[in-house]
Amino acid sequence: MTNPRVLVIIPTYNEAENLPTIVARVHAANPDVHVLVADDNSPDGTGKLADELADSDERVKVLHRAGKEGLGKAYLAGFAWGIEHEYDVICEMDADGSHRPEDFPALLKALVEQNADLVLGSRYVRGGKTVGWPKHREILSKGGNTWVRLVTGMKLADATGGYRLFRRETLERIELSTVASAGYTFQVDLAWRTVRAGLKVVEVPITFVERELGASKMSTNIVAEALWRTTVWGMQYRMKRLLGRR
Repeated sequence: MTNPRVLVIIPTYNEAENLPTIVARVHAANPDVHVLVADDNSPDGTGKLADELADSDERVKVLHRAGKEGLGKAYLAGFAWGIEHEYDVICEMDADGSHRPEDFPALLKALVEQNADLVLGSRYVRGGKTVGWPKHREILSKGGNTWVRLVTGMKLADATGGYRLFRRETLERIELSTVASAGYTFQVDLAWRTVRAGLKVVEVPITFVERELGASKMSTNIVAEALWRTTVWGMQYRMKRLLGRR
């Protein structure tokens, strides 16, 4: 893949404080990429700000959504937009700066040079780390990933992370129309679909930085629900394989 057309999807809900900075950092890291801001009708004016950025820079696009439906729905809408506009590589990135755009070139390099179908920005491979997290949150995250490996059989260190690059062909192959998960569960779902499709997944170390501005959307309840859903998926998958062998 030479000079791929790259789209970075940034979902937003009340991210007016962070949006201009993150877009500028994305283009500082890679001036050629396009950014799609998928805004869920933010009451703080993030959508209007996104329009102003798009008016001044043709590399910025905006997808206005009717209301807050969660991270998964926003990404699915962004994926559909990116596929329709024939981007070669589509990236997930948070608006709050926790996914450092400065790590983006390494992820893209891995996708191209290692011929990967999905590249995960990983906090838990050698060289990866988190900055600014309380210890209990790091324990919860690492424990969640350990549980995901146990119940699904995926050999991924960080299947729950949301900083990742897909080839367009990968998204076309993993049946996005059947994805019903959202948030934390959504990231596990897409990684597992990619693994089950027999596609190549590569993990690249990143530094995850806790947001400085705005409020985090993550909660213990969201994580607990995600782990429960993942457990159900794993049990269903193993049962189907067992019945298939019989």
